[in-house]
Amino acid sequence: MNETYQKARRHLSRRDPILKAVIQRAGKCLLTPRPDDPLTMLVKVVISQQISVKAAASIYARLTERVKPMTAAKLRKLTPDDFVACGISRPKQRAIVSLLDHVAVEKAFLKQLPTLEDEAFREAVVRIKGLGPWSADMLLMFGFGRLDVMPVGDLGIKLAIRDLWKLDALPSVQTMLELSEPWRPYRTVASWYLWRSRDWAEEY
Repeated sequence: MNETYQKARRHLSRRDPILKAVIQRAGKCLLTPRPDDPLTMLVKVVISQQISVKAAASIYARLTERVKPMTAAKLRKLTPDDFVACGISRPKQRAIVSLLDHVAVEKAFLKQLPTLEDEAFREAVVRIKGLGPWSADMLLMFGFGRLDVMPVGDLGIKLAIRDLWKLDALPSVQTMLELSEPWRPYRTVASWYLWRSRDWAEEY
């Protein structure tokens, strides 16, 4: 993956002078996809919605203390109070139950998911109540290591683009897609650098 990231850095630096400056300051891309079984990754992404990475990791650790291994059958046995004890909110509980219901009906869903192209992957994931485009993009980027994902629904990415490109307001989806077109086929790597740029956002 290091060689791929080197190619991505060169490509992005050639195509975008603003990204080039961010890349020079941030250094090597340290994005590390963490593939796991699809059910586990789907549960993780539900937990991670709208909270910090640190908080999500803590909640997931509490869940895994109760559910070993992470299977649909074991998750089904958890009560609402069990979920709350792990720190999982009611809406996220409902999303996990919806996921389990979907898996029970669509028997091949978990097996087929890793084989799908990016757009088909998104369409498959957003059919599950409680999982939207942002969740699908995070799975593609951090779970399956897809290199050309542009998470247009991510607030951190929107803030980075607004600040780096000196926009008056948060960018629209259309603006983000147009701006990121030259970054193909490494929009995931570009996004990682945009997230990194938030570390020094107070300097803008």
